[in-house]
Amino acid sequence: MLLAIGLALVLRFGWDSAPAEAAVMGARLVQASTNCEDDDLSASAPVREGKDVERYFRPSKLPVLNDRFNGNFFEPYFDKKVEEIKLPSSLMDTPENTILNYFSILREAENLCETTGGCGTIGNAKIPYPVAYHFLSDAYRNRLSYKAYIQSFQEIAHINLIKLRQVPADPERPGEERYFIELETIEGSSKSNTYFAYYYGYVYIKQNGDRYEISDVELQGEDFLCAAYHHWNHMAEAVVDIEYGNWCKLVEKRKPTRQDGYIKQIDFSGKDGREYRFIFFVLTNDTDVLTAQYRKGQGGKWELIHMDPRQCLDDDHRKNRNS
Repeated sequence: MLLAIGLALVLRFGWDSAPAEAAVMGARLVQASTNCEDDDLSASAPVREGKDVERYFRPSKLPVLNDRFNGNFFEPYFDKKVEEIKLPSSLMDTPENTILNYFSILREAENLCETTGGCGTIGNAKIPYPVAYHFLSDAYRNRLSYKAYIQSFQEIAHINLIKLRQVPADPERPGEERYFIELETIEGSSKSNTYFAYYYGYVYIKQNGDRYEISDVELQGEDFLCAAYHHWNHMAEAVVDIEYGNWCKLVEKRKPTRQDGYIKQIDFSGKDGREYRFIFFVLTNDTDVLTAQYRKGQGGKWELIHMDPRQCLDDDHRKNRNS
């Protein structure tokens, strides 16, 4: 539902030398790569038969993680301009504290238009934004001006951090730690009502002296209709069977799924004689997101790998053209 109102939520701005991208809550908004058209593979993993479809339409019941501060926290910063604010290193002494404190500061921030929901002052209004802005690294702030940062929160009135977990670093981003997050927001609309909206993505952390600063954030909006009515690729088991089994011809035998809360672990034996372990996180809209791939090495230790199943399709297409 978020992507359908994206133009009302985002501001366009440049990130490094890349083309202009949409922004929301100070993050790059990553568009979903899937579409909601039925395809031949959808029939191989029907979603609605024998399942509780209501689970796709209900908000999260997870506890809120970003609940560290109250309004008194902002008193030292009331009379300061954004460039005058200096934050103590204790707020950013570990990567986890940086993320929890950042979103705790933003939890009660709001940037609603007058006609898009709410009545009177909401939470801490716009007071938190200049403080939160200083959790971003210098390089991040050079890419994202304070004005653009504020505007990227347009129509956001409340933010709950409901998932936080460290995941393997991106091999293309050396020196940065990566954390998976899921956010539950309350947003305004042109109908003057407010609604829940959900995002997931990654926070990148880079150490700067005794501080761990936010070097980048990527978010993707969650759709509560696509997975309910279309597609096999929101289910971890189907992803393993189809993308790594059918496409890559790798899966010999998939073992029973092990789930602990929102974390799914799927192990399988490969046709190459190796053992594999894939980790998925379950979103509020019940979509499973692949976050890590491992293969057991010769010494019995799980080693991080990066396999792109679409490369298998490309290889097949090339073989077919050359045959």
